[in-house]
Amino acid sequence: MSALAFDNSYTRLPDALWRRQAPSPLRHPRLVDLNQSLIAELGLDAAWWSSPEALQGLAGHGVWPGADPVAMKYGGHQFGVWNPELGDGRGLLLGEIIDSRQRRWDLHLKGSGSTPFSRMGDGRAVLRSSIREYLAGEALHALGIPTTRALALVGSDEPVRREQMETGATLLRVAESHVRFGHFEWLFHSGHGDLLPVLADYVIARHYPDCLPLKNRYEAFFIQVVERTARLMADWQRVGFAHGVMNTDNFSITGQTLDFGPYGFLETYDPYHICNHSDHNGRYAWYLQPSVGLWNLNALAHALSPLIPIPALKDALARYEPALIAHYDAGMRARLGLATVESEDRVLVQDWLQLLQAAGADLSRRFRSLADTTLTVQIDFAEADWGEHAAQARAWLQRYQARAGRENIDENTRQQRLRAANPAYVLRNYLAEIAIKAAEQGDNTPLRTLLTVLQNPFEERPEWAAYAGEAPAWGRCLSISCSS
Repeated sequence: MSALAFDNSYTRLPDALWRRQAPSPLRHPRLVDLNQSLIAELGLDAAWWSSPEALQGLAGHGVWPGADPVAMKYGGHQFGVWNPELGDGRGLLLGEIIDSRQRRWDLHLKGSGSTPFSRMGDGRAVLRSSIREYLAGEALHALGIPTTRALALVGSDEPVRREQMETGATLLRVAESHVRFGHFEWLFHSGHGDLLPVLADYVIARHYPDCLPLKNRYEAFFIQVVERTARLMADWQRVGFAHGVMNTDNFSITGQTLDFGPYGFLETYDPYHICNHSDHNGRYAWYLQPSVGLWNLNALAHALSPLIPIPALKDALARYEPALIAHYDAGMRARLGLATVESEDRVLVQDWLQLLQAAGADLSRRFRSLADTTLTVQIDFAEADWGEHAAQARAWLQRYQARAGRENIDENTRQQRLRAANPAYVLRNYLAEIAIKAAEQGDNTPLRTLLTVLQNPFEERPEWAAYAGEAPAWGRCLSISCSS
């Protein structure tokens, strides 16, 4: 018997929004890793997840009792172009479980084979991209950013062709919801407008219950989606995360980071960084992410226009920029160890980022280095630390020293704040590549060690020193694609 308690509310929606589909068995599956941290957080039976029954379900060789696998139907704007022919093409919503705290979670099996929405695709995921998604979810979660996560990763010897021949894998994704902006867009654009209130009421009841009794519940719901999305975009910018494929079908209605493809964390600070080698026009360049978030919300607003008056939609969208700026400013003040608010703080942050850009500095390491010694020492040694940019660095450090002094804290407290807000370790592409290459050869130890490091990014340990360094030469030019 399965140790999971399913209650599948999504399949009680009209079947225009889904198609039942059994998973396809993965050939010669092997368990690569279980996310023990997430298993514990959900209060699940850790022993059961290591059982043959669990592996059978994870590899598509059976369906756990109570699960009801479906492929979700939606559309989306892909690089700004509307595409109605989208849906779960390489994954299935297995169902919804209730955890030990009575919270509801989607379980989604990615790589489970072809579906009615695969559009000539094979429906498989590969081990490479599955590892990247597994790591990214844990990295963002540990940094306090809303995100989907993965509970289990399974590999195989099944050949799957992408740019080259790889091996198939499945990833069990856990999310508050898999409903996307594109679900509402598809209903609006494809002649199913009568189902818009049905889907909206479902999402409100499950994820925005405080809106349910309100007369203007759809407007209140959209306001919260706008504000959650704004905060998510601010969080991405705060930590230097580049998503890479910000299509509307990749935006969660609950404000979680969804669908990891050619993502990357900024290393050398370059606001114009494009992490997706298929993004030839730079639509999703890192510095443009906040504006893309608003563009996507406008697309969602258009889809919701039968439910919400146009003036109310405009008023809701007007909340985006203030919410984003307020959340970003608070996050960046924290990264500088500042707890109070002063009018010059935004300029101080911007000048710091301009210094990093001019110096070609590593974003994460430079923020963390502000806690290495006293500011007086850093000012005195600016020449050695910053080279030709020493004068600019010294001037900024003196301004920062004066600003930090007005916090009425000692140097030790300032450094503690900085270490609590700036990770010692981030998910660099080369670290993921090392773990991937080892796992492809059957060695999962580098993956598990890296996962532990990323789950504890603020905790410096001597044995993890290698994970804090900048990428070697070979790791600075890795090309990441969308393919899974």
